[in-house]
Amino acid sequence: MLSRCLQLVSIAFLGLGLLTVLPAPSWVDWRLTILVGSYGHWLGIGAIVIVIWAWKIRMLSRRGAMLAVACGIGGTVLLTKPSIEAGQLGRALPTVLADRFGAAHEPPRAAFSLRGFLQRSAPRVPVASFEYAPDLGLSFYRADRREPAPCVIVVHGGGWDNGYRSQLPDLNYLLAARGYAVAAISYRLAPAARWPAQREDLVAALSFLKTRAAELGIDPQRFVLLGRSAGGQIAEATACTINDPAIRGVIALYAPADLEFAYSVGAEDDILASPRLIRQLLGGSPAEQPEAMRSASAYFQVSSATPPTLLLHGQLDTLVWHKQSERLTTKLEAAGVKHAFVSLPWASHAFDYSLRSPAGQITTYAIEWFLASVTEP
Repeated sequence: MLSRCLQLVSIAFLGLGLLTVLPAPSWVDWRLTILVGSYGHWLGIGAIVIVIWAWKIRMLSRRGAMLAVACGIGGTVLLTKPSIEAGQLGRALPTVLADRFGAAHEPPRAAFSLRGFLQRSAPRVPVASFEYAPDLGLSFYRADRREPAPCVIVVHGGGWDNGYRSQLPDLNYLLAARGYAVAAISYRLAPAARWPAQREDLVAALSFLKTRAAELGIDPQRFVLLGRSAGGQIAEATACTINDPAIRGVIALYAPADLEFAYSVGAEDDILASPRLIRQLLGGSPAEQPEAMRSASAYFQVSSATPPTLLLHGQLDTLVWHKQSERLTTKLEAAGVKHAFVSLPWASHAFDYSLRSPAGQITTYAIEWFLASVTEP
């Protein structure tokens, strides 16, 4: 009986570990990939315990115990894979970022370390709420510095029809502690609001922050747009189309840069029903709304005037294909835009859920380097 239980638990660990090398199948809740990518190192300890336990009872039920040992070892290796690959990426990342953005901006810590799993959360600064447009608010995290601070405008994800500005606030607190003001904004949601309403809302928030700059302690000429998933699409498309020199850079995490491409590869029965989400945003298919599609797709709007760009994407993302950021990188390179693409082999969607995780450490390191580079006075 004990051997049977160990077998089942070890097989479960092995199954979770496989999510670090294979895209999650449609019948698996994609949020499990966040669990594995963020906390696989701790789950790996559990798998090791199973291996040791099974090895000790192998004389009682040799065949069953050895199966548990084998699966447990496999699970341990796979569950620690994100940490191993983060270590490899972390060693290479400073060279990549220095080449792209200059060596003087390197954060005073390693891009990834085991000690980072136990790092303390950033101090919680007071958060002020403002209404920047009718029924639209922003949450403002004041920078921990005296002089006017650069401001990062954070645009939440949620498939354009969902989400809220208080998502994943840990990065906001961290950036405030590092001397950057942060404004996390709400915007009108589809299908009630169609593109370019979301861009208009981001521009309105930018205008509000410029107007209130002295009161908020921010520099009205130093903004960076940061968006996740659908918010990344909004940030990219806005930065590429409004030609505002106050936008010093744009950061997009696992974002769809080309809605025509996303529509062509999506399926009505996929995890997000992504074609439906795109029709809701545009008011029809890309073929029916070509002008809206192109203005909403940074892929078609990149030019030499595009602000410096940082892209981060997981190679196992089943919600927004990794190829979206690959293709946008090619466009940025061709246009001569200063940019970097951080590709995470083990990661899926929402890989920055925990800043202590392998992906979270890599993400915050790259973002801090990028911000220091593009927001220089």
